[in-house]
Amino acid sequence: MVRVKEEDMIDVLTDEQKAKLVLGVHDKDADYEDWTEETASSIAKMETIELTDAHWTVIRFLRDHYAQHGTSQHARTLTNALEEKFQIQGGLKYLYTLFPDGPVSQGARIAGIPVPKDSSNESFGSVS
Repeated sequence: MVRVKEEDMIDVLTDEQKAKLVLGVHDKDADYEDWTEETASSIAKMETIELTDAHWTVIRFLRDHYAQHGTSQHARTLTNALEEKFQIQGGLKYLYTLFPDGPVSQGARIAGIPVPKDSSNESFGSVS
């Protein structure tokens, strides 16, 4: 897993840096257990997100879903799970207010779980 050190923190992640984070969580040797809330906060800060209780609820759901179901092979599977779980709050529209670059890709990066390979599909869009 990609470790974010305080001295390596920058203001905003570039697309290349985001890709490295995604590749980092796809590595065979990446360890889901190495993730910490501090890591999540560091990644979120670099993605210009200030984590609130609402963000943490989604992050914990993503981590629990991964623990129970393993890596989602398709972004649509994880999207459907998120939409069902957060339907009362507004579903995907609500989730995109929390994670503007996508609740699947950006949410998974911050949650330290593998990002489904097809989550970069532009048809998933964003609100930014």
